[in-house]
Parts: sequence; C-alpha cells; structure tokens
Amino acid sequence: MNRRSLLLGGLTATGALLVGWGALPPRSRLGSASRAVADGGVVALNGWLKVTPDGVVHLAMPRSEMGQGVHTALTMLVAEELDVPLAAVRLVPAGPDRIHGNVALFVASLPIHPSAIDAESPAAVVRGSRWLVGKVATELGVSITGGSSSVSDAWDVLRLAAATARAQLLGAASLQWKLPVADLAIDNGIISHPSGPSGHFGEFARAAAATPATGVRVKDRKAWSLIGTAAPRTDLPAKVDGSAVFGLDVRRPGQLYAVVAHAPMLFGSPGRADTAAALALPGVERVVRLGRYAGSHEAVAVVGRTTWHARRGVQALDVEWRGPPAGHPDTRELIDTLERRAREADHAGGGFAFHDRGDILAAHAAASSRHEAVYRAPYLAHAAMEPINCTARVADGRVELWAPTQFPTAARAIAAQVAGVDADDVTLHVTYLGGGFGRRLDVDFVGQAVRIAIETSGRPVQLVWPREEDLTHDFYRPAAVAVLRAAFDADGAVSALSVTSAGDAITPRWLERTLPLLAAVDTPDRSNSEGLFDQPYDIPHQRMAHVATHSGVPVGYWRSVGHSHNAFFAEGFIDELAAQAHQDPLAFRLALLANQPRHAAVLKLVADKSGWASPLPPGRARGVALAESFGSIVAHVAEVVLVDGKPRVVRVVCAADVGTVVNPGIVAQQMEGAIVFGLCAALHQRIDIHDGVVQQSNFHTYRLLTLAETPRIETHLIASERPPSGVGEPGVPPVAPAVANAVFALTGERLRALPLML
Repeated sequence: MNRRSLLLGGLTATGALLVGWGALPPRSRLGSASRAVADGGVVALNGWLKVTPDGVVHLAMPRSEMGQGVHTALTMLVAEELDVPLAAVRLVPAGPDRIHGNVALFVASLPIHPSAIDAESPAAVVRGSRWLVGKVATELGVSITGGSSSVSDAWDVLRLAAATARAQLLGAASLQWKLPVADLAIDNGIISHPSGPSGHFGEFARAAAATPATGVRVKDRKAWSLIGTAAPRTDLPAKVDGSAVFGLDVRRPGQLYAVVAHAPMLFGSPGRADTAAALALPGVERVVRLGRYAGSHEAVAVVGRTTWHARRGVQALDVEWRGPPAGHPDTRELIDTLERRAREADHAGGGFAFHDRGDILAAHAAASSRHEAVYRAPYLAHAAMEPINCTARVADGRVELWAPTQFPTAARAIAAQVAGVDADDVTLHVTYLGGGFGRRLDVDFVGQAVRIAIETSGRPVQLVWPREEDLTHDFYRPAAVAVLRAAFDADGAVSALSVTSAGDAITPRWLERTLPLLAAVDTPDRSNSEGLFDQPYDIPHQRMAHVATHSGVPVGYWRSVGHSHNAFFAEGFIDELAAQAHQDPLAFRLALLANQPRHAAVLKLVADKSGWASPLPPGRARGVALAESFGSIVAHVAEVVLVDGKPRVVRVVCAADVGTVVNPGIVAQQMEGAIVFGLCAALHQRIDIHDGVVQQSNFHTYRLLTLAETPRIETHLIASERPPSGVGEPGVPPVAPAVANAVFALTGERLRALPLML
C-alpha cells in the first residue's frame, strides 16, 4: 500500500468511525416541497423547482454566472426533462439550503489517479474515499462555483428533480382527467391527451405537489431535443440591453461609496493616519480603518457620496504605512529557493509522492541515455475585468449583501462574523460576476464591505477596489519550479519519468481563510501536482512528487489551478523527449497513448483539423500539447510566427472531449476564452515582488492580449456518452506548452520559463 492509499484509507476509516455515517442512507439532494416556500400562488414541487399559476417554471439557481454559461446550461437540463421552452424556465436565488451544495467539486479534489477512477472495478479504498467525501460534502452543503464542476454536479440531481416534477404533474393530470398516465404527453409545457383534454403546468401544480411521483425516469438521450444544441444563452438579452446587474451596477436608496487603500507592501498595515485633508473634501463622509477579514490585508477606506469623491479622499490621506514583522518577500529569492528545494527533494527521493509506480531508481540506473530539464512558472494575478466590489447594508441586527461572489456560503459566514450576527440574519444577493477566475472564491472584500457598512448608520455602501489595489493585493497563482528527468532504454523507448516540483500549497491557505473548520484536515493538496501525477502517458516507471512550501505570499486558486503551469512543465518536457528520440511530437505522444483511446482520439482530431501533416509557409511553425483536467481532455495545436523577434500566435486549433456536450456553442465560447486567457499569461504576464512590493500595478505592466494579437481559434468536440465534465478551465493548460513547442519548432530554442521570451 503506497502513501496515497494509506492516506485515503485512513480518511475513509476515520470518517466512518468518528462521524458514524457508515450505516446511514445517503441524504437526498432533491429536497422537499416544504423546503421551497410557495407564495403568491407559486407551488413548490421539490427543493429545486416551483411552478407559477401561469405555468412558468422557477429553478433555484445556486451557481454564480461569470461568463461561463452555467445559468444557460443548468436551465437546459430542466427544460429538457420537463419539455418546456428555455424561456419558460426562470431563475431564482437558491438560498442557503444544503441540497444546493456542490458535491462534485469536493469529490474531484481527492488525489486519486484517473486510471483508478476509470477502472471497471476501482479499489475499495478509492470507492470508500469518494463515497465519504461525497457524503461529507452533501451534509455540509457548501454553495460554491469553481473547479469547472457546476454542470457535472447538477447533471444527475437537476435532471432527476425535473423528471420527478414531470411525473408529479402528469400524475395530477391523470387523476383530474381520469385518464392513464401512459397516454398523456407534454409539449412546450402543455399536458395533453389525444382525446382532447389539455392544460399548462400551472393548472396542475397545486395537485401535483400532493401527488406521489411514480415511474420517475430521466429521458433517454435518444429523446433529447434541447441538450446537445447550441441554444442561445439565457443571460445574453440582459447583457446586450444593459439590464443585467453586475456587482458594480447595484444601486440602493441612500447608497454611499467606499474606496480602499492598502499598504504598498504585502501585509503592511496603517500606522499614524492624518485624515483631516480627506475629510475636508466635499462629498467625503468618513474614513474607516479595516482589520483582517478572511485573509485580507489591513487597510483604510474612505466613504463618499460617489466613487469619485471616495477616490479623491483616498488620494488626500496621509498614512504612515508599516511593514509586516515577518519581513518582505522577494520573488527572485523565492523562485531560487523553489528550485533548490525541488532539486534537493529530487536527489533524495523526497517530497510527497502523488504517483509512484515501478522502480524509478533502477530504471534510471539501467538507462542507455537520460534527459533532464528544469521548468519555472511565475506568480500570476487574476485581473478579472470587473474590479473587486461588494455592496453591504447593516441595520436592525441584519446584514444585506449584493456581491459578485463564487462562494456564497463563505460570504454569508464572514458577513455574520464581522457584523456579530447569525448567518441566518444575512441576506445575500449574488449578482453577475464580471469574471471570477478563482479570485471571487475568496471573500476578503465582503468582510471589508460589512465593516464599512457598520459605520454608515444603516445606509448601504458599495466598496470598490481600484485596479492598482487588486493587482498589488491579490491571492496569486503560486510560483512553481519542476525538475523533470527521463530515462531511455536500449531500444530508445522512454522507460522512466520522474518529476519533482515545488511551490506553495493553495488549499491549506484558502481553507484557513474561508472554511477554517476544515483547515485542520491535514491532507496533501492535489492542486500542487495535478497535471503531473495524473499524466496519461504509458511510461513503465514513474515518480511524481511535490514539495509543498509556504512562502508567505498570499496565494489562491487561479483558472485551472495547478494544471495551469504543470501542463507547461509536462508537455514541454514530453516535447523535449520526442526531440531526443528524433520523432515527430505527435507520433511520439500517440505511441505513449496506446492504452488511452480517449486521449489518442483527441490528439488525432486536433492533428486532422490543424493539418498537422501538411507543410507550412517559411517562418511559421506548429506546436502541440495535450492535457487532461477537470475530467476533460483538451489538445491544442498552435501556429506561431515571429514579429519583431517575439512569438506571435496566429492560429490555435482546439480538440476536446468534455463528455456529453450540453451546449456546443457555450463550450466553443469557453475554449476560445480559455485560449485567450492562457495566451495572456503565456506571452505577457508575471507578478514580480521586490522588497515586499508588487511591481505590476495596472494593465500597462500586466498586459492583456490585444485584438490584433488574438489568433484565429477553431474548436472541435468529440462525441461522447460519458457524463459532462469540466469546460470553463480545461482549455487553459495546453496553451502555453503548445506555443512553447511551436517556438522550438520555429527557432530551435527551448523555452522553459513563463512568460515565453526569446
């Protein structure tokens, strides 16, 4: 039994013994009609669905919409099962009910190799660990949007909720008309019988709520008419006509505005502050000192009648900023330290081995040749287009929030903590998010907004972070370094692959900030090694280990998390091995994927659609990369030219297996967005910290891809009958290695550090 099996087995046994859940039946996630309050004639059929008197279906929506199309996708699942038009399903806030928690996200966080999950008979320790984590997640009911898990989590429960409601409605109509259920049909929300009777859902809803559901069965995929189509996004009209409400759009009677100012250096704090000049300005209401809330830095906020007044007030402050007692981090030293730690662990067989098979030492010793490389990735900021913001009102022992958050559970919790009220006394309105990318999984800004609102005598206040505050006080994607070594046998085949990486562990730091009750659970953070330990390539001897560090730099989840840089490490090195073996990079990969038909199919599709075998004009080259993340397999072929000596990507062809495709139009949009997002980071972005001060302050120093630099993007999807897997993040990981491999093909220079610079 290896260390990972021991860990997971202990988790299962300890959970069953301490919590005593081993003999308990699974809790239903459908909820009951009594949980979903019916008012104004609206009838609740279960904890997810209500029906209005005019036949409109209300769906409780627990996931945040940040451009990824989740509101449309989940609406499609319900509309399909109920046979109603997409427009007949309206979204309502889900509220804090445990049935709306995200179970799939937590199950996917287990450090289990995909081969063990996909096996026909997974080991008992794997089954037990997944069952236990799913059980805990169901009981906790944590409402969160992340990990590209929204559709996969809803796939069974929402279709079942709709199918159950359908059975109840048909049953009610059958009783009223005294006709067999089997003879009734639903079309566009109208129940009918061939003999003539018909009526919409609203006419049967009240009776349906009291009618037991029998013969509940979700539709066979052959009967689908909506799932699998490029249905228009449900959020598009409001975003086009300007009626969509993002966090910054919130306007409440008597609303004030606040702007925050943090210390120039990370984890600095305000000392002496002269506020007289700021308070003397017209429109400035007050100055509020802010402590630390859910990992936030100490700060000062100025409250004004408008954001402009508050911003002027901040500029007029005279604050003596104090540095942190623990010293000032410097990225040059931190990354050098990461490389030293990774090399030491690689030499000594140290670090936590997330995957270990065969005899890596013997394979290296017997090798006819060897190859080694060191790869590096920098800290990165999220830089979502909508600045950090939250609107809060504290009055009469209650808190009301309007927040663009990915994590409603934690937002309510920090608001209650700061205001000194129960979580039940916090009302949260989740607005649209102008981008999340993981930044809004943290709720530091919610705690700050509530603290300011306590000082505004019951008036709502909207807190806004200027872009400079956002970039210089983020929870950054950790820097990472990996030492990769491979061995070739006498036949020229790759016999061994070892990877030892080093970088800060995200999950322990994030749990400390947002879910402190779970922070004491001491388990390895799979996000450190994902994309390395779970590679699909058939290499007999492997060891994938990670050294978890704690640099003191605030770190958080960034789009595709560890895969974002580990795919660059892995796929760049695989390309190096192909070159060492004097083989075509695509053919080399396919030879190592003989036992992985899904991965091979994705590679073959991207090769075909990109014209891999056809020659390119002089001065242009292709690179390929493959990565599995969040249950999906994505391959990119990037075509690169040099412009003024710098790489310019002119075309990206994407092939993906994301399981069942709910909406191919949205999947294509997400792949396009992920490719642009990945190119920004691969070509331009890094966070440098010198003497504790982040050097990048706005988009002039933290560049985005311009329209002129944006390549032509093509997306091709594999047909699959597997359940849906992730879409929002899996398009990012293959971007950087595909571009780097193209640069090598074009110039002969191997780039092993991000961002890519010749």
